[in-house]
Amino acid sequence: MSPSPRRRAALLAAALAASGLTVLVTGAATPAAAATCPTTASGGASVPFRTVEAECSATNGAAVGPDYTQASIASEASGRQAVRIGSGQYVEFTLPAAANSINVHYNIPDGSSGRLSVYVGGTKLGSGLSVTSRYSYVDTGFITGSKTHHFFDDARLLFGQNAAQGTKVRVQADSGDVGQATIDLADFEQVGGAGAKPANALSVTDYGATANDSSDDTQAFRNGLSAARSQGKELFVPSGRFEIGSALQIDQTTVRGAGPWYTVLHGNNIFNNGGASGNIKLYDFAVFGDVTERNDGSPDNAFHGVLGNGSVVSGLWIQNTKCGLWLMSGASSNLTIENNRIQDTQADGVNFDGAVTNSALRNNYLRNNGDDGLALWSNGQADSGNTIANNTVVQPNLANGIALYGGSDNTVSGNLVQDTNALGGGYLVANRFNSVPLGGTVTLSNNTALRAGALDPNWQFGVGALWFDARDQAITGVTIRVTGFTAIQSPYEAIQFIDGNGAGKQIQGVTIDGVSVQGVGTFVAQSQTQGSVSISNLSASGVGVTGTYNCPYPSSIPKMTFGGSGNSGWTGTWSDCSTWPAPNSGPQQPPQSGSNIARGKAISSSSSQGGFPPGNANDGNADSYWESANNAFPQTLTVDLGAAASINKVTLKLPPSSAWGARTQTVTVSGSTDGGSYTTLVGSRGYAFDPASGNTASASFTATSQRFVRLTFTGNTGWPAGQVSEFEVAAS
Repeated sequence: MSPSPRRRAALLAAALAASGLTVLVTGAATPAAAATCPTTASGGASVPFRTVEAECSATNGAAVGPDYTQASIASEASGRQAVRIGSGQYVEFTLPAAANSINVHYNIPDGSSGRLSVYVGGTKLGSGLSVTSRYSYVDTGFITGSKTHHFFDDARLLFGQNAAQGTKVRVQADSGDVGQATIDLADFEQVGGAGAKPANALSVTDYGATANDSSDDTQAFRNGLSAARSQGKELFVPSGRFEIGSALQIDQTTVRGAGPWYTVLHGNNIFNNGGASGNIKLYDFAVFGDVTERNDGSPDNAFHGVLGNGSVVSGLWIQNTKCGLWLMSGASSNLTIENNRIQDTQADGVNFDGAVTNSALRNNYLRNNGDDGLALWSNGQADSGNTIANNTVVQPNLANGIALYGGSDNTVSGNLVQDTNALGGGYLVANRFNSVPLGGTVTLSNNTALRAGALDPNWQFGVGALWFDARDQAITGVTIRVTGFTAIQSPYEAIQFIDGNGAGKQIQGVTIDGVSVQGVGTFVAQSQTQGSVSISNLSASGVGVTGTYNCPYPSSIPKMTFGGSGNSGWTGTWSDCSTWPAPNSGPQQPPQSGSNIARGKAISSSSSQGGFPPGNANDGNADSYWESANNAFPQTLTVDLGAAASINKVTLKLPPSSAWGARTQTVTVSGSTDGGSYTTLVGSRGYAFDPASGNTASASFTATSQRFVRLTFTGNTGWPAGQVSEFEVAAS
């Protein structure tokens, strides 16, 4: 669970240099100046890759952000932070697991293109990352309040070799590369081999399709699809890039690729169905478009139209189209859309544009979509009985992570939405865009919002991590149940109730139970319309202004009636309805007893291994961890709580994976009010970590007021360094 010994790496570098290969000798590199690793959260999709943030990695570049300002590059970065590199500068990632590929989320100056060099284990790869601004810097003047946006894109590369956990992978701007790049993050994946043609399947190459040339393969695909349907066989698309110049129609047919890293269909609208009966199966290929601006009058989507009944879309990588999937023009039902990667689209990731029923959107990963990540829009006919489950949506540019526009009996469960931008929030439930009104029972359970919500440029107030909008008509006659919701570091309010047209239409039937709000810029609950809702068992900490904003518009209507019980940590109501407070401008509210007050706070260490920075120890993700320099005890890990707080317990965690063997770490716990003089809270002793029991250890002590809490490590039976995946400090 640690990088390879330095001596072994040095010997390998010497051997490679002697063989005449290009070798990069890595010196002492540090995380970007002033960068703090962003808080992470669990939940969402299970993906085959591991993401490493640039700001948590070694670099000689410059920190960018954090910044939430609309139209700033940092505001569209994951964690609202990135690293900018120029010629000769780099970001050096440490592999958290074995990988043979990299996908980099980057920005370069408008109008530029070129490449970035990649080094694996100190050796420069012959082919670098091709980068371009072609799909970035988008303007949508027809959307009121929008500014230039969509700054980032993705570039991917297979290493041509397997790299072990702990290997250094450097992205660098060498001579002849682009002169400047802003690196947000990198995804690392161990990609399997290309899939073979299944027995009894037809190959599209038998019908004239030719890979990796400029010829149009559309007719060959049409012929192959026709033959596959008539013979009841699959159509296989082997490795290579195939040009689809005009849209294909498909029904009652399976198309299977060799894998999304190998099979690429290149075109702006690959499939366009005006009608279909169903049983369409799309598996294991990539769609790369060339859509450089958003034109809502053109169906520039990977799939557009009708999927019919019982269709499946699985294992696709969709990039640089307008939308991933836009389902319209007829009824679709019993669909399964799962395990897809949809990124860098000019508009929505997936939109059910009416008449989609009893279907599942699950385990998809979406990033940098120009509108809603996932949306059910009951346009003309209701979307009903659908489930949006265990998806991850990162950085939707101009709307929400997940949105329900009308519809009935839909469920949103187990999702993660993070880093949303202007003109939207995290999760939206609304009667908007002339949708069939909300009806039946709408369920939201066990969803998480991380840094979700933003200042709306039109309204000039914040939009919530979870919000309800009665814009078109009152939200009544529906049961909306929200349970197990977690909102972390919301820039503005956590939960919002509004009539977006300012007419004061009612919101009724909303029951919210079992919510954790962990840091919020303004209010826990913000209501700007009338009605009656219930909020129970909501615990809050880090409230930026006060608990509740209850100022209806127009002011002549009654205020929202809040019912419920068992709430804690969010007392107080904003009293001046003529003003909006700045985020984090109110008095700090005392934390709830037993709550972890160290999460997301400033944290430092006496040393760390590249790729395992101290920020990993309080980011809320037990799978990431801090590791100190090896063979150099004692080592310290110190968290600044921001202000003196009464505390009585620390809990230490290591990754829960069984790959971590049992170990005992010798630790002293100390506290300080000023960061200079420390008092021992718990004397040096051994803490046993055993994966069989969760790899967790804790120490309780008499309640004491401290601002800084320090761990001093003097031994570790499992590895010669201090190691912590989560350092929790409990309020007393």
